[in-house]
This record gives sequence, structure tokens and C-alpha cells, in this order.
Amino acid sequence: MRLSVIGCGYLGAVHAAAMASIGHEVVGIDVDERKIAQLSRGEAPFFEPDLQELLTAGIASGNLTFTTDMSAAKGAKVHFVGVGTPQQKDGYAADLTYVNAAVEGLLPYLSEGDLVAGKSTVPVGTAARLAESVTPTGATLVWNPEFLREGWAVQDTIDPDRLVAGVPSDANGATEEGERAASVLREVYHPSIAKNTPFIITDYATAELVKVSANAFLATKISFINAMAEIAEVTGADVTTLADAIGHDARIGRRFLGAGIGFGGGCLPKDIRAFAARAEELGRGESVAFLREIDAINLRRRDRAVDLVVQAFDGQVFKKNITVLGAAFKPHSDDIRDSPALDVAVRLHGLGAWVTITDPAAIDNARRIHPQLNYVEDRDEALRGADAVIVVTEWDEYRRELSAEHAASLTNGHIVIDGRNCLDAGAWRAAGWTYYGMGRP
Repeated sequence: MRLSVIGCGYLGAVHAAAMASIGHEVVGIDVDERKIAQLSRGEAPFFEPDLQELLTAGIASGNLTFTTDMSAAKGAKVHFVGVGTPQQKDGYAADLTYVNAAVEGLLPYLSEGDLVAGKSTVPVGTAARLAESVTPTGATLVWNPEFLREGWAVQDTIDPDRLVAGVPSDANGATEEGERAASVLREVYHPSIAKNTPFIITDYATAELVKVSANAFLATKISFINAMAEIAEVTGADVTTLADAIGHDARIGRRFLGAGIGFGGGCLPKDIRAFAARAEELGRGESVAFLREIDAINLRRRDRAVDLVVQAFDGQVFKKNITVLGAAFKPHSDDIRDSPALDVAVRLHGLGAWVTITDPAAIDNARRIHPQLNYVEDRDEALRGADAVIVVTEWDEYRRELSAEHAASLTNGHIVIDGRNCLDAGAWRAAGWTYYGMGRP
């Protein structure tokens, strides 16, 4: 099938390459000329495991092309819209400028029977509004939310744990038009359908809410355990053991119960804020009022990490050499959007510390945003001469491959702040380090 993908960022570039890898003919379209030039050369414009290989193979096969010309979408059967929905600059609501522009720009090139498949995370009610523009062209709007984890986005696209299709519906369920649209999406995702991946057909509003409610739940789970870490810190309890214990309950589970400096990135923070803002618009702000506290807990953990560094130096970090292990908001990614790691580094710099940052993938992105910090690519060189070390992104290079003894041989001081509770506290203490965890004694 011929497909177009509008928007070639973290979502769209992966989706385009993955769809080409399963045999579709795909054109990726974006207004960013520099990004399109990179992609056309088969170069991934950001770090995502396995993406480079898919791009190379897709372009070599002729199944994958990229352009800035929206007219290239003409003739495609399905048009995926995967542009960004950032937080508004003057509030918490989602900025739909790019979604609106993408759909408006696509309209002249739609044909009878085409599908426009929204993948962007949008406030509930957006799809119904956009359908009013798409339907007169003879095309059908569907909402097909993504559930990608950065660092595993290729895997999650090719082998998703579920597929959701929001289609035209009435009181009896999907209309005849909606059923046809769902049938086309089944063809698009035929390898997943063949594996019996759950394929959920629903209305527009439910499809939109599936995405934002999933993110709200994950954010709630992370902030819950971080709230428990706050209690543990004043009682002497160990939040890591606590999480292990409650995680054995099948109703709760252990995943996303890792206490630390909290979540960041381009999804969870802005999505829970946009969800709360939309609920207010709908007159149901009280239904998700807890999301404001989830956000507040998350931000407090960054404060706590900085406080631990200050505490370790008896209140004075001025001109102390502090090495920050990590810049990306999570491992296996170079994404620094709302990165807790960078936030902590910038705050320490603001307190007068000499801050050195290292990261396996995100240094270039971090340097562009925060050139005032010192960046070192080599981990050991970054550690050399440090008075203290703080782990803020749990790359394997730090949590598994860096021994306490080796680190001690490089640094001046032996203070470590484990911002992700990913180190073996006993091993580091045995090697002579003063260890500080997040909710751990």
C-alpha cells in the first residue's frame, strides 16, 4: 500500500521507516528542510535504536522517500499525521498549530476513499473537529494513537501490544464508513494482525482518551512511588524494597515503580498538563485534579536531587566539581525535552558548581540548549577529578558497567548521589563512597 507520513520527528520518522520495512511504499513529509535532507541520505536525525538500519534498508529498497513537498502525498491510500502537539507557551493546554496546519495542507491532495490517520496526541474532541474538514474531500478521518516508548520505538511500531482505531461511529458503534476505514488499517498493520495483536475499534473520543489516560496512569504510578520516597526519607524506610514488595501484587505490578528524580521527555509532562487543561474546558476539572499534584510531586524530586548534592557538601557547592552522568530524559534516547537530568545540572550550575555532563547520545542536543555547561563524551574523562558524582539517567554505562572501585580511582571526592536508585548502594559504600539515594537510607 502507498502511505504518506506527515511530520518526521521522533514519531513520524520511526513510523515511516517501520511501515516501509513491512513492505509498504512510504513518503515522509516535513517542513524542516535540514531534517528531510538528512533522512533522504538515510541518516537518522536523532538517536533511536534500530532506526538507522531501517532507514538505510528502506531507501535502498525504494520503499522509503522523504520530501518537503506536500503534493507528494497525492496517490497515497493512508495519510498518517504525526506532528508535535507541544504545550502552549502561555498555558498548560496543547498547541494544535502543527496538527491543524498538517491537515489543512493535506486537504487538496486527498482523494475519494483515502484515510487520514491521526497519530498525534491531541485533546479529546480534536478528531471530531478535524473530520469536518476531511469528510467533504471524500476521505475518512480515523484516530490511530501511538504508544511508543522512546528507546524501543521501532519495536513498538512493528510489534505493538495493541492497536486502537477511532473511526466514524454512532450509537450502534462503527458506521459502515467506520468499518471500511478499520478494514484498511488492518491491511496497513497486517503483520501485527496476523500475530493476533488486539485491534480495538472505537469512536473518536475514546481513541483520543486512550492515549492521554494511559500517559496519565503511567505518570501517576511514577509519582506515587516518588511520594512514597518522600515518606521514606523522613522515616528511614527503603522505597526500593517497598516497591519490590508491593510490586509482587499482580494488581499493582513492579513496572514504573522506580523512585528517583521523576519523569520528563516530550510526552508525559505536557500530556498530563494538557489533559487537565482540557478537563477544565469540559467543566470536569475536578475529575483529574490529582494530575496537578502528580506534576508537583514529579518536579519536587528534581528539587530533592539538588538538595542532596548541597547536603553532601554541608550547604556549599560553590566551585565544587560535580560530574553529572546523563543528559537525556531516559536511556536509549538523545531526547532532552524536559529532561530531569539537564534540569538538575542547570540548577547546580546556577549554585556556582563546576558541572561536567556526559551522556552516550545526548551531548550535542544538550550543548545546543545549555552551552554554559561543560560536556565530555568519554565517561571516565568526565569522572576524572570530580568532587561528587550524580547519576541522573540510568544508562547501562553507569548502572551496570561502572564499578564503584573504578570510579573511585578517577575522582577526587567519593560522594555519589543516585538519582535513579540504580546503583548497588552496598557495593558503593564498601568501596569508600558516601552514598545518597532517593528514598533509601
